Amino acid sequence: MGFVSEFREFIKKGNVIDLAVAVLIGGAFQKIVDSIVNDIIMPIIAFIGNFKNIESLAAGPFTYGKLIASLLNFVIISAVLFILVKAINRTKDVIVKDKE
Repeated sequence: MGFVSEFREFIKKGNVIDLAVAVLIGGAFQKIVDSIVNDIIMPIIAFIGNFKNIESLAAGPFTYGKLIASLLNFVIISAVLFILVKAINRTKDVIVKDKE
C-alpha cells in the first residue's frame, strides 16, 4: 500500500472530518466570544471604571487592557466547554442507564 492510498484511507475515516468540523465551529465560536467580550463586556467595564478605552489601560509602558480581554475570552470559552462536557457526560450516563 503506497503513501497516496494510505493517506486517502486516513482522510476517509470519520475522525478527520469530525476534527475539521470541530475546528471550523471552534473558530466561529471564538469570533462570537470575541464580539461579546469586546463589544459588550469591555465597554461595561470601561463605563464602570470611567475609562475611555479599556485597551488603553496601562501601568507605565505596559498596556494590559488587551490582556484583560483575552483572559475574559478564556474564562468564557472554558466555562462553555465545561458546561458542554458536563451535559455530554450526563447524556451518556442516561443512555447507559437506559440500556441496563
